[in-house]
Amino acid sequence: MAAPMAERDNYLETEINSLTMAENNSESGSKDGEGTDFILQFVEKEIGCDLKALGKVSGMLEKLKAENKALEEQVMTASSSVPLRVSAALETAEKSRSDLESLLHRERVLSNTLQQHLQGAQTWADSLGQTLGQLDIIEKHQKYLQCLARIEELSDSIQQCLMTSSTWEAVGAIGTMANLDLSLQESGCNHLQAFLRETLHFWHKILKDRLAGDFEEVLTQLHWPFISPPTQSLSPPANAQELNSQLELLVSQLLALQTSDDLISEKESSSRLGLPQPSPLSLPIKIMMVPLSKRFRYHFTGNRQTNSLNKPEWYLTQALMWMGNNSNFMEEKIQPILDHSGANVNAKVELCRGLLFLAQEKLALDASRLLYDDALFCHLVDEVLQFEKELRTTHAYPSTLPGALHILLEEAIFQKWLSVERKMALEKVDAMLSAEGAWSSQYRDITDMDELKAPDCAETFMTLLLVITDRYRSLPSPRSQLSFLALQRELVDDFRIRLTQVMKEESRNPLGIRYCAILNASNYISAVLTDWGDNVFFLQLQQAAVALGDEVLGPLGATETGRLASLEGSLFEELLGLLERLRGDMMGRLLDAVMRDVREKTQTYIRDRWLSLPSQHDQATMSLSSSACPMMLCLRDHLLQLQQLLCLPLFQMFWQGLAERLDLFLYQDLILYNHFNEGGAAQLQFDMTRNLFPLFGHYCKRPENFFKHVKEACILLTLNVGPALLLRDLLRQAEEETSVLEGQQPSPEAALNELGVFRLTPYDVSILLGLRASWPEQ
Repeated sequence: MAAPMAERDNYLETEINSLTMAENNSESGSKDGEGTDFILQFVEKEIGCDLKALGKVSGMLEKLKAENKALEEQVMTASSSVPLRVSAALETAEKSRSDLESLLHRERVLSNTLQQHLQGAQTWADSLGQTLGQLDIIEKHQKYLQCLARIEELSDSIQQCLMTSSTWEAVGAIGTMANLDLSLQESGCNHLQAFLRETLHFWHKILKDRLAGDFEEVLTQLHWPFISPPTQSLSPPANAQELNSQLELLVSQLLALQTSDDLISEKESSSRLGLPQPSPLSLPIKIMMVPLSKRFRYHFTGNRQTNSLNKPEWYLTQALMWMGNNSNFMEEKIQPILDHSGANVNAKVELCRGLLFLAQEKLALDASRLLYDDALFCHLVDEVLQFEKELRTTHAYPSTLPGALHILLEEAIFQKWLSVERKMALEKVDAMLSAEGAWSSQYRDITDMDELKAPDCAETFMTLLLVITDRYRSLPSPRSQLSFLALQRELVDDFRIRLTQVMKEESRNPLGIRYCAILNASNYISAVLTDWGDNVFFLQLQQAAVALGDEVLGPLGATETGRLASLEGSLFEELLGLLERLRGDMMGRLLDAVMRDVREKTQTYIRDRWLSLPSQHDQATMSLSSSACPMMLCLRDHLLQLQQLLCLPLFQMFWQGLAERLDLFLYQDLILYNHFNEGGAAQLQFDMTRNLFPLFGHYCKRPENFFKHVKEACILLTLNVGPALLLRDLLRQAEEETSVLEGQQPSPEAALNELGVFRLTPYDVSILLGLRASWPEQ
């Protein structure tokens, strides 16, 4: 049996060696040791240690040989197909290269042929271009001649119409000529356009003069213009219906000439005053303005007595009177004709525009001559403002159209206006501060009207600012309005500086009438400026200031600009801060003066024998300490005096500040300075609660809330001995940090709160308890 087993082992070894050699040949680059190890692991895995399983070796060997053969066939197939694909790709690339070279050759041949063709055709192209250029020039000449022929045709037509009195046909031909003029404005044919404009002007003037003559004749029969107020006594003319028909016909024909009239007078219509002109006057209104213009220039130019620099109200009033006198005629006679003709024109507004232009010419001339005379210039400004107000209100002149105020906005005139306003305002401030009753209120005898107790100088000053506001409120330019606002802020700051200077002079007697009047003045100005900050007009100016930036009001910080834009701040915020600082400084000086007086009157009271006063039980009734009477009288007198001198908001600030200072003074200089027996503590409490606190009870319901130090000190000094001992022990335990478990006894703060002590700290309470002289062990 051993022989067959040995033979099987030799056979297995031989097969394994042949398998190993086959694996080494098929996997190039692998190491022999690694291949042998792999095979041994493979056999070990498939057969294991079971010798009975060695019969599977032959089957496994056949299987591996089949797999090896299949792999060899795949490798041979792949290696044989790769050269075929590469050769096919190379053939395709070679063909593509050949095709590309062929295309490039054809492109070069075609390019050379095209270049030769272009060179040969260039001569023809040049010749054709010259011919086309000549044709273009001929076409332009033809159109030019056509325009000339059209102009001649229209001119002949107009002449024929005028000879046959065919007015409407002549008006139509002139309108056609005007439209032709408009179409030639961008043609560049300057000579043709000039010829057309001259021709148009020639025929327009002839027809306009003819129509204007008839129109003026009809107007004269209708009593135009009305120099004085029209009266009902004027009987209508006998041929009123015929005149109305003629008036309607002439106005309609003149309106049809509006386009040509605008073209001819476009240079003249550009404002000589630098004013924005929305549109020229309607032609019928122009003709109607002729007699009024003649009268105006007759009276208010040249050497006439009515032409006076110091009487601008004469010609301004005359213009307003003519507007009023003729407005009914414009609305009743002219406006219906304009509406029927489809003209978007308001006859009354057109009349006002015409008369306003006459006034503007005169104003511009006079204003430039009055730049060096402050009094006359100021009078002129006043009259212009009044004229503008009446023009906008009484005559309903549209706000979209420029008025007389635009004359004052010319740079030199506007700067002069600002300068005069500043000068006049400063002179008035000097006068009001030096007046005899400058620091007394004009309403001091009227209780209901004297709540703010503003001195006369402060009230007059704010009235002056209000007048300035009313003067520039109607200006059409936000930039100009902001310039006046800057002037107002400058004047307020100047007045504040003046108040500060007077206050320093009066600081030696802060309880005097003038000192309190200065304090009332600063409070009054702050109150008015605060109200202005919420006014719609100033809010609009605030938004304009944010939009314009630093151009008018100077540099604004990013924070201030943001506050102004969000309406959190106001244009007067900086001035209000300065006035508040002045008011606080003055109130501090006033309180210091009163407290000095109170301190002097309290010295005897402080040094009273608090340690040896009799007990409350030994006295029949408690009464105020005699040493406290001077202090109480001093406080009463000052409170009554300042209640009369200060306005209510300031007096409230005063007595509250006085109570706060007096509370600390009595606590620190009286209570902490002394020791108290039972009688002394009771007397102190009586003096405070029954005498001092009621002095301030006239101004609030619970005056003791303003004396928290004194009130709580009195509570602790008059505390019964038992609770006082417990409180002292509790404070000592808390101080020595020997407290027991949390929650077994209240904290010092809780114990103090139960007694009504909230302001004083446990340390302060310990000091106050130490001032008690009535302890059981003592």
